Amino acid sequence: MSDITRLLAEWSAGNEAALERLAPLVYAELRRIASRQMQRERTGHTLQPTALVHEAFVRLAGGDGASWQDRAHFFAVCAQVMRRILIDHARANARDKRGGGAARVPLDEAATVVQSQAVDLVALGDALRGLEQLDPQKARIVELRYFAGLGIEETADVLHISAMTVRREWTRAKAWLYRELAGGVA
Repeated sequence: MSDITRLLAEWSAGNEAALERLAPLVYAELRRIASRQMQRERTGHTLQPTALVHEAFVRLAGGDGASWQDRAHFFAVCAQVMRRILIDHARANARDKRGGGAARVPLDEAATVVQSQAVDLVALGDALRGLEQLDPQKARIVELRYFAGLGIEETADVLHISAMTVRREWTRAKAWLYRELAGGVA
């Protein structure tokens, strides 16, 4: 059992000191996840990766004490929390701008998922919630692959399914999201 997994288990059991020892061990990976998510944001975004990591950590530390399976599960949940923070931030900005006039941008292919384009996170969040209602497993795969940056094998391990199932469901989920983000035209 890795140090991170052990500390996560201790933290889940209520040991607050474990959280203090865990933070420096996971910070670099959380910063990488935040940086990856921030690359998809518009230039001049008011949140910075460091602030995103801190906000996510505050939300997790203040939570009900999740039961962590392992380090991959922890990072996947962190990525999900960061996504929600960015969506909340985008919604607040859109509300402030009375609609913001942001254009919808489609979700592209797997490995190059919108690296050079800015995705409308509000539209993506809404589409992902719709996918979650239809097929929670596909939505979870999108969160792990797109937001957490996990590979096929890592996603399969976290979800306890085969890599082939992840590949198949990832392809279907991308197609469904593309159709939703394109306004039902595809």
